[in-house]
Amino acid sequence: MELTLLGTGSPLGLPRPDCPCAVCARSRGSRARAATALLVDGALLLDLTPGAALAAARAGRSLVGVRQVLLTHPHDGPAVEVPAGLPTAVRVPDGRELTLISGHRVRALAMDSPGTGYEVVSADGERLLYLPPGGAPAGLAENHQEPYDLVAADVTGRPDALARLRASGAVGPATEVIAVHLDHDAPAGAELDRRLAAAGARAVPDGTVLYLGEYHELPEVPRRTLVTGGARSGKSVEAERRLETFPEVVYVATGGTREGDPEWAERVTLHRDRRPGSWRTAETTDLVPLLAEDGPALLIDCLSLWLTDAMDRVGAWDDETWADGGREALRERTAELVAAVRATRRTVVTVTNEAGSGVVPATAAGRRFRDELGRLNAAFGDECEQVVLVVAGQALVLRG
Repeated sequence: MELTLLGTGSPLGLPRPDCPCAVCARSRGSRARAATALLVDGALLLDLTPGAALAAARAGRSLVGVRQVLLTHPHDGPAVEVPAGLPTAVRVPDGRELTLISGHRVRALAMDSPGTGYEVVSADGERLLYLPPGGAPAGLAENHQEPYDLVAADVTGRPDALARLRASGAVGPATEVIAVHLDHDAPAGAELDRRLAAAGARAVPDGTVLYLGEYHELPEVPRRTLVTGGARSGKSVEAERRLETFPEVVYVATGGTREGDPEWAERVTLHRDRRPGSWRTAETTDLVPLLAEDGPALLIDCLSLWLTDAMDRVGAWDDETWADGGREALRERTAELVAAVRATRRTVVTVTNEAGSGVVPATAAGRRFRDELGRLNAAFGDECEQVVLVVAGQALVLRG
């Protein structure tokens, strides 16, 4: 199956008309994206957009052989001029199946938002799933019979859709995931590529031609990632983004609960409300057994609070206890944690605080914590395929 992406942007395109935002300002030239439309084997057009015929010509293709035009979502705005000879564009009712003269079989899928998804199967059995902007399939079977070869979906707008497809088996390890319907809410350039790669997806320029069934290298998803940064830098949000397309995640909260602390309760509620409802939460500092077990992905937030608890347990805050075996006891606990990270088979994203860049703590105990956290971060980071520093909400990849 040959798939030509005539456009990969949102229905309004990218840049949006008259939008002054930073992403739109950067989305010029080769970074500009027309509204998403897909041409399948020159015979099926998914979504009719302005300039489709010209976009096809630029890609070295033609719309002359198109036998069916299907729409996935309501097309607002001025009417689109239909190129001469092109069939009338229609939306197929949910559940309806079509067989085209070209041999393609098309099935309309119900969405959880306005729009229609289409499953396309070629005469050779290659399978494509195309989803509308902001849409995810409704009522997916628990065990999908066969993974799709390629999924084109709104990965940045609906990451949970990809998580649900993975949970059902519709997206497997060999499925290529292409992000389409890209809007100015998603970052541009290298940051978009990095964020999509963490989800096992990628974006391609308008006019790209893909061949289903052809060998291609899938984006490599780091199995262990350390996300560091200062207070309110956006590091927790960055960590959560890295796992939002995973079907199962265990969120490990190392801070526990604090009776009579409304400010802490507000922080916990903010984090909990931001997480997908399918995630499970474990409030514990006992990380070694979790890392040793097989299971779904872990998001550990954070190492700083784990270290606070570890120092409590060995009495490391007291100068005499620290000198009389406390230092060795703490180093044993941190070494055990680092060894567990090295040996784990789970996907792990861990959050920590970047210490030592600000004011020198006024107390010996404060300086001790700063130093030990710096050592722990360095040792933990050595065991991670990727280390990311978040500054002012911007993720800087230090490794991987």
